[in-house]
Formats: sequence, C-alpha cells, structure tokens
Amino acid sequence: MSTIPELLHRNAEQYGDMPALSHDGHVLTWSETRTGIARIALGLSRLGVHKGDRVAIMMSSRPEHWLTDQAVVHLGALPATVYGTMPSSQIAYLAQHSRARVAVLEGTAEVERWLPVLDQLPDLERVVVLDPEACVADDERFVRWSDVVTEETDLDAFEAAWREIDEVDPVTLIYTSGTTGVPKGVLLTHRNVIANAEARDAAAPTPQHFRSVCYLPLAHIAERMVSVYMAIHKAGHVTFCPDPGQLVGVLRQTRPTSVFGVPRIWEKLAAALRSRPGSSLADVGLDQVTWACSAAAPLPVDVQEYFREQGIAIVEAWGMTETTGVATSTSETDFRFGSVGTPIPGTEIRLLEDGEILVRGPIVAAGYLQEDGSVVSVTDDEGWMHSGDVGRVDEDGHLYIIDRKKDLIITSGGKNIAPAAVEALLTKHPLVGQALAYGDRRPYVVALIVLDQEAVTAWAAAQGIDVASPPDLATHPDVIAEIDRAVELANEDLARVEQVKRYRVLPTEWTPEGGELTASLKIKRRAVHEKYGDVFNALYM
Repeated sequence: MSTIPELLHRNAEQYGDMPALSHDGHVLTWSETRTGIARIALGLSRLGVHKGDRVAIMMSSRPEHWLTDQAVVHLGALPATVYGTMPSSQIAYLAQHSRARVAVLEGTAEVERWLPVLDQLPDLERVVVLDPEACVADDERFVRWSDVVTEETDLDAFEAAWREIDEVDPVTLIYTSGTTGVPKGVLLTHRNVIANAEARDAAAPTPQHFRSVCYLPLAHIAERMVSVYMAIHKAGHVTFCPDPGQLVGVLRQTRPTSVFGVPRIWEKLAAALRSRPGSSLADVGLDQVTWACSAAAPLPVDVQEYFREQGIAIVEAWGMTETTGVATSTSETDFRFGSVGTPIPGTEIRLLEDGEILVRGPIVAAGYLQEDGSVVSVTDDEGWMHSGDVGRVDEDGHLYIIDRKKDLIITSGGKNIAPAAVEALLTKHPLVGQALAYGDRRPYVVALIVLDQEAVTAWAAAQGIDVASPPDLATHPDVIAEIDRAVELANEDLARVEQVKRYRVLPTEWTPEGGELTASLKIKRRAVHEKYGDVFNALYM
C-alpha cells in the first residue's frame, strides 16, 4: 500500500471494531474513524476544498484535529498545522505563504489570534470554528463546525477522491519551528511518511495495535509520525491529551504500550519517580511500556540509565522535519549511551570535513514550498540533504550529535565550543530545568540558568526554606549555593575553555508563550540572545 488513505481504509476493513482514537472516555473505532473522516471531507468539499488546495489547522491535540487532517488528505488537498502558540504575525506569514483557502480553528483563543490578520489573507475564503460560541456571527467567512460536518456519508464520492491520490503527492505541509529565523514550509509526501514508518519500525519495532498518548502539538514532526502515520501504519490506538500538564494523569488512565517524549518529558517523569521513594512505573502509567523513544535533543545519560534500571530501554533517535522525523535510531539491543544510533533501513548518512551530517534516502522531504507555489529541493545535486547538525561517527557506525553547526560558539580566542554539551551537563542537576551557554566572539563562556519550578519548590521545602514563590528562590542564597555546585560539577567534565565562568539564575521558566522556546520546547537561541542581551553584557563586566 502506497498512500495513507489506503492504509487507513485497510484498518477500517480489517480492524473496524478495534479502537483508534480516544478522548475524555469517548472512543472511536477504526470503522467510526473512517466515517468521521468522510463526513468532514464531504463538508470541506462543499466549502470548495479540492485536490491541491491548502487548509490551515489550528487546534490542540484532539480527535477533531486528527480527523480534519486526514479529511483534507483524503480530498487530495494539503493540511498545514499551525502551532497554537503562534503569534498573529507568524500566522499571517504561514497563511500567506501556504495560500490557505480554508482555516479550521478550535475556539476563542485561536480565533483571537487570527482575527487581527484576516484582512491580510486574500486567499483565505472560509474559517471553520469547532466551538460554536467562538464563531464570529457578523463575518460571512466564518462557519460553524457543526454546519460543515453533517450526517451525509456519500462514500462513493469520498472514495473517488482518495483513490486518485499517488504516493508522490504531498501528505502534509510542516513549517519548521523557526529556531533559525523565518520558518520554512517542508513538503512531505505519502512515500516519505510510509517509508519512514516502515524503516523506523524495522529499526526499533513498535507493537501492532500499540497504545499511545498524543500530547505534543501535531505540528511537531515526531508527534505527527507517532500519533498519525505510525498509528495508521500499525492500526494503533491513540488517546489525546490536549493539556500536556495532565500527561501523567492520562498515562495512568491509558497505560500506553508506546511512549514518545522529548528529553524534557523524560526528565520530568524521572524526577516524579525519584521524588517519591518506593514509587513504581505504575505510578506514572509506564508499567506496560514496551517501546519508548526520545528525540529532538540529546537525552541526559543519567535519565537514560535511570529508566533502564526501571526496565524501560528508551530508544534514542535523531532527525528533523526534512527527514520526515527519524533518520537514525538506536534499538534495545544496539545501544550506546550518548549515541543516536545508526541510519534506519534505506537511509544513508555521511559527514563533511567540518562534521556536518548529510542524509540521503526515501525519507528526505520532497522540498521546500516557495511563496510563488513552486517547490525547491532540500538536497544537493547528489541527493544529499545537509542537516546543519554537526556530529561524529564511531568505528561501529554509531552517530553522536555534537550541536547545530550555526550554534557552535567560537570564542574570541578562536576555540570552538558546542553549547549543547555544556547545557547537558548543567541540566543534569535536578534543580536546573533549562540552561543556555553563551560566548560567541567573547573571552569565555557564560550561562543563563532557569530553575525547575517543581524540583526547586520541593527542595526548598525539604531544606526548611520559607519562600513564597519559585521566582523568589532564584535569588535565595541557599539556592545560589546549590547552583554553584551544579556549575562546578559541570565544569569538572569540561575542558578549561568550555567551562562556565559566570552565570545568572533567571526568576521565571522559559516557555513558548514567553518567546524563549519553540512550540516543540527547543530553545530559540536568537530570541534568548536578544531578550537577555543586557544580562549577557553584565556577565562580561
């Protein structure tokens, strides 16, 4: 089977009564999922959505988002998921760049982000709103979800549309998270996502009919691969958790067999278990996990070791949107601490002289969408995609990531330093939630440190420190003394030129809303450099 609709309809025919999507106790079987997709697709078709059109989706991780995405795909149109935290200015850019004809929004919060820029979007004809109370009554462009999704199920027309889809047709348009500036629109095809699902499954097998929790934004390539394409490929059962703050509760309820998490999530889960002596994996809903994966950033070795001691071997993977997610992966049996494994089947990697990682294979994206509608290749003339990441490969072919090529610090003395390595050592301390190393064209390395709000509050209580709020703890002498120890411990494992000479503890956590993190929880270095420019300057005085 060469397209996502073919796989989904196989599931509806062969596993029709098995669960596919769950939320708040309501379960859709694979048969019901197909029916739901058909109803949404037919409704969108009546709004004028046809093959080749673009539809922007701004909803949390919930069944309606998943179903809408697949409805658009079944029409041969192209879904573009927009992060819910995206400001109006970036929404305008993405909607203009993608030439979206229709936007599907969840509720008031999303509508309020779109309203200021609607008049800048001449291609946008209709705005579908899930929450009827949030629909703008006096604007003819707005239409309620319930008026679009009817009980009509003309399966013949529905099938005729998706049968025309080819494996080289685009299946999704994903905009890169913007850590490097203006987001790029990455086009992925049916061939890309199916090749990645098959190869990743061969490298680190996922159980058929796995159970998982979708809690990251579906604009995140890793979440999309697991909760959409792998779920369809393996006829899995996805439970949605729109509020990541409720993740542990949902994990306890669902007892997933497969769990994907960025390192920050695994760190939080490990901290939750470590903070309660005698606790077990069941206390955080991980007692039935047979497949676990971490990606998007290096997973601290101590976290990896901790979960291995608990019986969970976390697979580490490396990749990016342009490689349809995973390009290299470890497995339970082929594992090295600190490594992101070897290329998944069908994929090649090689390193340039400066260590930049190149990737070639069927998982490499079809191209970047341009403003004029054309598509520019993501590869060079020999088919290699230049990742922008720097790494090294050991004698057995295992890849180790050093850092982003553009993020390497070159000190005023000409020394090259990977900030990610410095930051990984700093965040090994339980009180350090986030860290950023800085020092490009400067005489030495400094750091910004953000406290782990939960960990520092619990630590302060155990120390008998009576402080009203976590921000106040950022200047408490006992906390500063503990962070001094964290920096000293990190420096012990760093070369002299890499060592942190000065640092500042910040009073608040970094968040996507604050502008320091992307929606996928990666640090936006340029934004942090600009926001805290005065702080950095003070550290060199």
